Amino acid sequence: MENQLETCKNCEQQFEEGFKFCPHCGQQAKEELTVKVLFYNTISNYFSFDARFFKSFFPLLLKPGYLARRFVEGKRLLYLHPAQMYLFITVVFFFLFSFIQRKQVQSLDETLAKTLKQEKALDTIKDSRIKDSIYAVKLSKKKKEDSIARANVRKTLENNKIFHGFSDNQIDSIVKSDNFKKNDGLNFDFNEASVDSLIASGASDQEIYKQMGMSDDAGSFTRRLYAQALKFYKSRQGGSILQAFYDTIPIAMFFLLPIFALILKIFYWRRGLYAHHLVFSFYYFSFLFTVFSIIIGVNFIIDIPDWIDFLIALSTFVYLFLALKRFYQQGWFFSFFKASVVSFFFLSFVAPLAVLILGMFAFLFY
Repeated sequence: MENQLETCKNCEQQFEEGFKFCPHCGQQAKEELTVKVLFYNTISNYFSFDARFFKSFFPLLLKPGYLARRFVEGKRLLYLHPAQMYLFITVVFFFLFSFIQRKQVQSLDETLAKTLKQEKALDTIKDSRIKDSIYAVKLSKKKKEDSIARANVRKTLENNKIFHGFSDNQIDSIVKSDNFKKNDGLNFDFNEASVDSLIASGASDQEIYKQMGMSDDAGSFTRRLYAQALKFYKSRQGGSILQAFYDTIPIAMFFLLPIFALILKIFYWRRGLYAHHLVFSFYYFSFLFTVFSIIIGVNFIIDIPDWIDFLIALSTFVYLFLALKRFYQQGWFFSFFKASVVSFFFLSFVAPLAVLILGMFAFLFY
């Protein structure tokens, strides 16, 4: 008697009826698509949320460097893949962080609106004579700065006659010229009343840019800055910039993590391939985001004192020190020294540069 054959709904290959899974593609032979099955498959497929996660999570917290060491040694199915663990933990972190993020954006908008309202109120009650006196002081200061700038140019030209060959009369002509001006670069200290009147009259953005101080020969980047400055001035909402900044953080982490691995490669040049340092970085950043997630979760219940925040920050450095010692198997002194230098370099140069780039990106594209 011939065995009955079934056709796989996934790969459409035939197999014997008694099989629970298709021998060709591995899909379960008979499985009803229930809500439970749907969500279990989603979690298991994208996050591998199975026994390996629990086997990996507690060593990640309690045994610094252990998972990375075991993964590099070849134990790659017993524990959760470092990239999968990093992905899952960061998703959890940014989900929790979204609640704080929303409050901060709303708070910034409210604070900015309140501040601008107070400034408007103060401007309306100021006496015109006070404004005139302030304008006179500013004008006097500007003239003083202009005279200093002209004197510096004169001195420079006089000291370098041998190179440019200008006579004293030519130098006087250059310095006293009406076209002489000190280049201050971008200047957004414009007359708000004039800009407000142009906006109210429906003037074009190009006219408003000129009123704000943009020159006719400004480049595309400068024009973009003035466009965003005008956009911010019209909306008076800094929360949108902050929101754009927060939105770029997950993307930035995919660049910061490889850079951190590259720094480790420089300090441990003979201690494995770059991929090994990348494995260590995935697990270490997974630990960091786990700690951050716990902090956010606890702050939902109680406000953590500053001294506890300091201890938590210190614990991340201690964790890095112990993880480096276990993973790279060097002595206590060298491990502590390299952990200190790596942390200092990353926090003092790489992280601030990333924040600066993110801030500029957020302002240009919010």
